[in-house]
Amino acid sequence: MTQHAPIGTLIRGWRQQRNLSQLALSAEAEVSQKHLSHIESGRAAPSRDMVLRLADHLEVPLRDRNDLLVAAGFAPVYRERPLDAPEMAAALAAVRTVLDAHGAYPALAVDRHWTMVAANEAIALLVEGVSPALLEPPVNVIRLALHPDGLAPRLLNLGEVRAHMVERLKRQWRQARDPGLRTLLAEVAAYPCDQPGRASDAAIAVPFRLQTSRGTLSLITTTTVFGTASEVTLSELAIEAFLPADAETAARLG
Repeated sequence: MTQHAPIGTLIRGWRQQRNLSQLALSAEAEVSQKHLSHIESGRAAPSRDMVLRLADHLEVPLRDRNDLLVAAGFAPVYRERPLDAPEMAAALAAVRTVLDAHGAYPALAVDRHWTMVAANEAIALLVEGVSPALLEPPVNVIRLALHPDGLAPRLLNLGEVRAHMVERLKRQWRQARDPGLRTLLAEVAAYPCDQPGRASDAAIAVPFRLQTSRGTLSLITTTTVFGTASEVTLSELAIEAFLPADAETAARLG
């Protein structure tokens, strides 16, 4: 049986992760600072509505909101279904529609651990020459990009892309404290890289400059999520699309 920390300890932990004082959170959530202090110290037990209100203002992921509820003595409210469940068919159809709409531009969908769950046909251009072992399901997109047997040898700005991806993983880890992300972060951070560098703070977007059979492609990525998801698995699904960063790339993909 999973053991949860006291609800007050969890609330305090999330508040500190968000760099909020008790005063700031109490003002945002419209609860007295005294009551919030009592909740965090264990002197007061929050109601179900209070747990959800605080979780909302702390931007706690749905999976972790369920943990907060359980720690407070309540039943979880957010369901979690496998992607192949009948109830997920409409959502997956929507994902496929978005992927296919990108046409000649590569696009894929990933779960919370960056496991690829779907992709359009154009993704084949990006994975040319990749070790077959990295394409065996489940395919991890971060590993695929940065592994020495993956896209790394063809990434002209590997150091910059690697720095960006590692920092993004760190942000996700700080956001969700997911052990799977921590393990992935440790793995990719240990990959060799002879192009030390970091993403420029001044850049509008970090380009993905890749050598392919159609020539060098310069791509930027966009991320699409379900903004009103109330189901755990769906809330953790994201679509990563690769779009041309210059006219030459657009012509080569056209």
